[in-house]
Amino acid sequence: MDIQIKRIYEKAANRDGTRILVDRVWPRGVSKEDAKLDEWMKEIAPSKELRKWFDHKKERFDGFSKKYKKELKDHSDLVEQLLEKAKEKRLTLLYGAKDEKHNQAVVLKEYLEDQ
Repeated sequence: MDIQIKRIYEKAANRDGTRILVDRVWPRGVSKEDAKLDEWMKEIAPSKELRKWFDHKKERFDGFSKKYKKELKDHSDLVEQLLEKAKEKRLTLLYGAKDEKHNQAVVLKEYLEDQ
């Protein structure tokens, strides 16, 4: 499996493979054309409640990670879809957060790789 994460604000590249946005909310300032998405899988993003609780505060990241992984267990069908795509070719999980180390794509990538 080849999974990478990338900010949606970075330029799309051929080496990205399948590009899937994993945010629940469309990122500001990015047109759908510029995003060059294969899919927008907002259902796999953290719940609205969890996203608001986390509020991108680094000190909450460990708790966020545990809670989000728990939510992912309830989306086994979507997780399976992502795993299948990652077996076919490189999978790039796109996110809009400014913090490249503390966001849902980091957690999702780790979760997928542990499956």
